[in-house]
Amino acid sequence: MVFDKLAALISTQFDVSVDEITMDTDFVGDLNATSIDIVELMLDIESEFDLDEIEDDALEKVHTVGDVVNYISDRI
Repeated sequence: MVFDKLAALISTQFDVSVDEITMDTDFVGDLNATSIDIVELMLDIESEFDLDEIEDDALEKVHTVGDVVNYISDRI
């Protein structure tokens, strides 16, 4: 459930097919994400998953889709 929702958000923001997104998809290496892209995604995640503000130090640990899935799963 978390992965599917997250993949849909990523697909929309980065204009890639949901089928291309895996737990190992790297935001910078595979999606060419900038730090601004990641912040925008985190804001969407906060809203979609009804999370409190994601801390800056947590953002530094986010490299792959799996990292984000684990972060979300730990908080819901």
